Amino acid sequence: MTTTLNKDMTVKDVLEHWPETLDVFIANGFEHFHDEKQRNAVAAFLKLDRAAKTKNYDLDNFLGLLQEKIDEQLNLVDVTMKTTQKSGSSVNVTGLLPCPVRLPLLEGFDTFIKKYTEETGNSVSYKLEAASVGADWIETNIQGIEDAADLPDIFLSAGFETFFDQKTIGRFKDQAVFTDITQDAINKDFSGINIKDPKKDYSIIAAVPAVFMVNHDVRGDLPIPRRWADLLQPEFEQNVALPVGDFDLFNAILLALHKEHGDQGIEKLGRCMLKSMHPSQMVKNAKRVAEEKPYVTIMPYFFTKMARMVKSLEIVWPEDGAVVSPIFMLTKKASLDKVKPIAEFLSSQPVGEILAQKGLFPSLHPDVDNQLDFDHPWKWIGWDYIYQNDIGALIKHTTKIFEASMNAT
Repeated sequence: MTTTLNKDMTVKDVLEHWPETLDVFIANGFEHFHDEKQRNAVAAFLKLDRAAKTKNYDLDNFLGLLQEKIDEQLNLVDVTMKTTQKSGSSVNVTGLLPCPVRLPLLEGFDTFIKKYTEETGNSVSYKLEAASVGADWIETNIQGIEDAADLPDIFLSAGFETFFDQKTIGRFKDQAVFTDITQDAINKDFSGINIKDPKKDYSIIAAVPAVFMVNHDVRGDLPIPRRWADLLQPEFEQNVALPVGDFDLFNAILLALHKEHGDQGIEKLGRCMLKSMHPSQMVKNAKRVAEEKPYVTIMPYFFTKMARMVKSLEIVWPEDGAVVSPIFMLTKKASLDKVKPIAEFLSSQPVGEILAQKGLFPSLHPDVDNQLDFDHPWKWIGWDYIYQNDIGALIKHTTKIFEASMNAT
């Protein structure tokens, strides 16, 4: 196909050439395109340039989202059918991948595994689901494992609860089941925060940062929050959207604020919440007059790519640091002779570049350009805090406080 996406194309032109982009339109403020009659009524004459202006979107960013969807369809094979478990496989790789990077990671992983199997004779089964399946998938696939021999040889996921809860993988950590195969050197973007596991059990390959997005259309007289403590002040009560449904990131926020502000800080966080909203919903609804819009949204840094399309929205990287939700990799020590090449691939520069540049999940690999060409401090709870606390119990404790405070507002 030689047609190139450009601002003068009509919506009809785009959908005829790339029908997969309908999802992008619908997810970014054109919900009425669900209805074929409504879509056809405007598609033939509504140019992309005009469509972006009607939503007050930056044109280049809007075209970029459409192009990403087109590239995904053209250049990526649908590898989801290749991730089913195979009986009798000698190596098992399991986990959850961030949705924005799952397909490109799976494509590269599939190519690597074919070569690995040819060279070693080891068959590999892998099931790398989208992170959106979340806690239910973890409960089904991980929670019931009693014997370390039944664990996957490599396990990938973000967050804290799964890895440190004594009812899940956490109980195996003290048994020296895992080993960190990543190199000692880390990316300069993480210098000074001691993010590598000093006991060398767990590997961290990247981070999901939590930042602020402020909506100037509903700001009024409120100050712009620059630090996490600002959001705990009375003037922000019921003015903040929180990613409660994103368990990994939300748990990281609860832990970070509880470490610094205790139970009282979590109570204040609950009172500040206006609603639980997925970041993509917040960006999509930013220009709706009738929508009850929060002034501040706490969101993964990835979604700032979409937010930049709306001129009334400002991204704030907190001065005291973006909260870090780590993307962990666990490599089983007993399988190391077979799985080390696979673990090294998953923590390699090419994988790090996909995470950092396609997903805005900064990589720990020292040679990856995370494109963080600005001050970007981190709020990392630290391994001392992890070792000194029952993280699984602490997440349950803080969640209970948060929910009680939220329901009391």
